[in-house]
Amino acid sequence: MPSRMDTGVLHAAIVTAPIDVGHLVAKAQAAGVGALSVFLGTVRDLNDGRPVTGMDYEAYESMAASELAAVAREVCEATPGLRVTIEHRIGPLSVGEVSVAIVAAHAHRGPALDGARAIIESLKQRVPIWKREHYVDGERAWVDPTRATGPLASGGS
Repeated sequence: MPSRMDTGVLHAAIVTAPIDVGHLVAKAQAAGVGALSVFLGTVRDLNDGRPVTGMDYEAYESMAASELAAVAREVCEATPGLRVTIEHRIGPLSVGEVSVAIVAAHAHRGPALDGARAIIESLKQRVPIWKREHYVDGERAWVDPTRATGPLASGGS
């Protein structure tokens, strides 16, 4: 990956351990930053009316890492001054655990908020990460991460 000075992307990674949001925020912070927008995608306990107990996230890691960095880089290129740290977790997660964290930092709140949103929307469409839900009845099913699931789906994780 090019240096952060070239792209604004300070950190982009696929991880298997719990995401340390404080660490991502600290990496994005700088003297000229006036706004930090933090997006956290978490495993929820209900999807399409079915109670969920957890989720498996799987990826072709090198491809997912490359595409994750590309998404962040493209948003930074479109937003001069944007600084981004991002991690997506793979493996088994329980309800409430953070699956993806995006920190978008900028001198002003508008670009920080817009940057975080642009990254999560593009990530959901492009980064090859698959998720399989675990239901209370023991069934497990793969779900389409690009599928909208409600009136506020574009704001969901």
